[in-house]
Amino acid sequence: MHLQVMQPTEILIDQAVAKITAEGQDGGFCLLPQHVDLVAALVPGILAFELEGGEEVLLAIDDGILVKQGASVRVSVRNAVRGDHLEALQQAVQQQFRHLDEREQQARHTLAHLETSFIRELIDLGGSP
Repeated sequence: MHLQVMQPTEILIDQAVAKITAEGQDGGFCLLPQHVDLVAALVPGILAFELEGGEEVLLAIDDGILVKQGASVRVSVRNAVRGDHLEALQQAVQQQFRHLDEREQQARHTLAHLETSFIRELIDLGGSP
């Protein structure tokens, strides 16, 4: 099978694999090359795949969609972090969450500043006669 894992801004994985394990809304499932075509909504969790040499690779993923059509499997997710084992993956996910938290705090600060400026402008427009 050929696996492609795509994020909005990049293709994270594009390679041949022997097996894929993922978590859908109805629970976990495994895909092998001879399985029937399917479409599945993915929930946040671990997407694991086995390379043709037997090495297992792990991805922590956000919500997404998986489409298997013939020998091609395409996965589209908002966020994904790659790791070779669970400990490294956990550290990478925590680091990414810290980065996202910092960006969210910065965005909230900027929004509060814009709201304050907007209110001041409204007051100045309707202020003194």
